[in-house]
Amino acid sequence: MIPDRIIEQGTLTTDGTRSAVEVRIPWYRALPGSCISEVSFSVDGVPAPAESLRWTMNGRTFRLADLADDTEQWWFPVDSAVVSGDIPVTIGADDHRVDVELKLYIPYIVIDGDQVLRIEERDSKTMPATTTEVAA
Repeated sequence: MIPDRIIEQGTLTTDGTRSAVEVRIPWYRALPGSCISEVSFSVDGVPAPAESLRWTMNGRTFRLADLADDTEQWWFPVDSAVVSGDIPVTIGADDHRVDVELKLYIPYIVIDGDQVLRIEERDSKTMPATTTEVAA
């Protein structure tokens, strides 16, 4: 719905082996953590291994599988979340292509009788990387 604003420009960070980027919800209403179905993150075409992906929101870091049943943590349209994973990125003057794909359930829109709407959105941005400590 709002795919061109998923990745926050200028937020790519790395510690050399692990990288992160800030993302915004591609929906106009808040969703609980349990609605975050799938996430993929890559830099310069190198994808983060699924088992290394972490999701940080509201000051807490989660494995994606841990969000599946979490209805306590909410992602709000005005708040950025951070997706991170094991992707080696070099710091320098070069820009990096960052790709994020999000698959989210929209629990209050029912389709096909008993299924809820699932949206799939992706965004790509080009930006330099800065050095920081990345959540493991």
